[in-house]
Amino acid sequence: MLRLPTYRYHRPTSVAEAIALKVKHGDDAMFVAGGTDLVPNMKHRLFEPGHLIALKGLGELHGIEDAPHDTGDVLRIGAAETLATVSTNARVQELFPALAEAAAHVAGPQLRNAGTIGGNVCLDTRCTYYNQTHFWREALGFCLKKDGDVCHVTRTGKKCVAAHSADTPPVLMTLGATTVLVGPDGAREIPVADFFVADGIANTRRAADEILTEIRVPLASASRRQAYVKLRQRKSIDFPLLTVAVAAQVDDRGLVQSLDGVVTGLGSRPRALSKWSDVAEGRLLDAELIDELAERAHRQCHPLENIIVDPDWRRAMVPVFVKRALEQVAQR
Repeated sequence: MLRLPTYRYHRPTSVAEAIALKVKHGDDAMFVAGGTDLVPNMKHRLFEPGHLIALKGLGELHGIEDAPHDTGDVLRIGAAETLATVSTNARVQELFPALAEAAAHVAGPQLRNAGTIGGNVCLDTRCTYYNQTHFWREALGFCLKKDGDVCHVTRTGKKCVAAHSADTPPVLMTLGATTVLVGPDGAREIPVADFFVADGIANTRRAADEILTEIRVPLASASRRQAYVKLRQRKSIDFPLLTVAVAAQVDDRGLVQSLDGVVTGLGSRPRALSKWSDVAEGRLLDAELIDELAERAHRQCHPLENIIVDPDWRRAMVPVFVKRALEQVAQR
C-alpha cells in the first residue's frame, strides 16, 4: 500500500487567505483542489509538501456565467468547478460543445466528480520514467524531473520532455480563452495559448504562489465550428496518447475564414498546428483540404518515448485523428 506523507491541511475562506498561507509556508506548501492528480503523486513521493492549502471550497472560484469584459463578453468558468459540472452545464454545451466533450472525456466519472477544470489546465506533465513509485524510480537512478540528472527519454540531462496530458487546454486554445491568475502581487491574465512553455518540469507560466481563479472564453468564439477527439488505450479512463482540438470560422458559403488546430499528449505543452489558416482560408473544408491538413499535421508532429506506447504508432495516428476532427467540423 502506498501511503501519503505527513502534512497539515488548511481550509482558507478566501483567495487572499489562501495566498497568505502559501507565502507563509513557502516551498513547503502546495495548493490542492480536487486532488485527483496531486494525491497519487504525493503517494509516489513526487511531491512531499508539509502543508496543503484547499481551494475547492472557495466561493470565488465557482460559477459558470456570462460576464462583461473589456474585449467583449465572455463565459466565465470558475477554476474550482468540477469537470463533471463543466461537461454537463447547459451554457457550456450550447456555446462550446467541444469544451463540454473534452471535460466529459477526462478519466472516469469518479475523477470528473472530484477533479476541477482549473486543475486540468494546471495538470502536471507525465512520463513513463516519472509517474512511478519511489522504489521503481530509485532502482532506475531517478530522472531529470525528480531527484536525478538524466532524462531517460532523450538520454541526456539537458531538458525534461515529460508529456502534457490534459484534455481541456487544447480546446480552450482554439477558442481564444484566457486564464486569470491571482498571487501576492495581484491579478493578471494570460491567454491559454501563452500559458504553457516547453519544459517538462514546470510547463506553465503560473508561479508557485499564484492561484488560477477562473477561465474566460470569448462568447464570440461560439460562432466557430468546434471538434475534439481523443486517442487513449482504454476509452473509459486513461490519459490521452493524443488529443486533437479544431475550431473553424466558416462563412455562409461554406468557405473557411479561419481555422485552428491544436494537439497534445505528444510533448511538454499543447502544440498549435502551424499555418492552418494560411492553407485553408477561402477554401471549402472538403476531403481534399482535410487530407492536406492531416498530412501537414503528420509532418509537424514527432512523439517521443515519454509514454508507454510506440511513438511511431502514435505519430501514425496523428493524421487519422486530425481527419476525424476536421470531418466533424465539416459536418457541422
